[in-house]
Amino acid sequence: MKTGAAWSRLLGGVFIRKTLDAAFWDDLEEALIVSDVGVRTSAALVQTVRTEAAMAKLNEPDKVRSLLRGAVAAQLAKPDGGDFLPDRQPTALLIVGVNGAGKTTSIAKLARAAQKDGRKVILAAADTFRAGAIEQLKVWGDRLGLTVIAHQAGSDPGAVAFDALSAARARGADLVIVDTAGRLHTRHNLMEELRKVRTIIDRQGEGFVVRVLLVIDGTTGQNGLAQARAFRDAVKCDAVMLTKLDGTAKGGIAIAIAGELGLPVAFIGTGEGVDDISAFDPAGFAEAVLPEPAAA
Repeated sequence: MKTGAAWSRLLGGVFIRKTLDAAFWDDLEEALIVSDVGVRTSAALVQTVRTEAAMAKLNEPDKVRSLLRGAVAAQLAKPDGGDFLPDRQPTALLIVGVNGAGKTTSIAKLARAAQKDGRKVILAAADTFRAGAIEQLKVWGDRLGLTVIAHQAGSDPGAVAFDALSAARARGADLVIVDTAGRLHTRHNLMEELRKVRTIIDRQGEGFVVRVLLVIDGTTGQNGLAQARAFRDAVKCDAVMLTKLDGTAKGGIAIAIAGELGLPVAFIGTGEGVDDISAFDPAGFAEAVLPEPAAA
């Protein structure tokens, strides 16, 4: 994971210091902030690790690495320890996020993974404000052999979601994935439209577990935190999918979102292919971004 390489560059100089003094802790906190972990979360992590280091009577900076790895894993652990998508329960999955975050590709990846798990999937093209979005989802539906419920461009996105739920009941589908417009999180009227879609799914989704997944581009840095806060407040997001972690993303935004907003990361996109998706592993992520240095 290139994320690990980026972290190594940013934090490596801190851990090779000779003494575990106040300057070390200041530099560690600064390195975390630069890695997109955020000011509040970075301060909390450093305080936790500093306390643990004092209790363990550590005096070598490199020994702090494993403590930080454990603190990062704990920060990212799912609050309830449960799965984001309930096994074998009919589920309506609403996908939200800004333009360019990779929502449509993420939908294809999620649908493909669900197919491989034996689920029957229906896609709902509820991004009706952009004709290209409807066509793009239809292309993915054709590639994956999935039914896509779509209306004409400009139609009511809530009506699309309603029809998709009705189709799922009629056809025995157990996962409805609902695409939405790439709303700019600074545009209040567009967020209101998204709230309406969520309300319709809640009201009409009897028998379905409703989940809202926020797709965040892992390269967006602290802007991703602002996006996550806005969408969480608008539609009560349940979890996050981080995309583009195969690139140069530092990945710290995952820790910031979990620490400041309490939103767990459920999935990560690891490449461009439809199968390039993984369930998020907090311990594995912590190991990837804070590996032990290679033996000389």
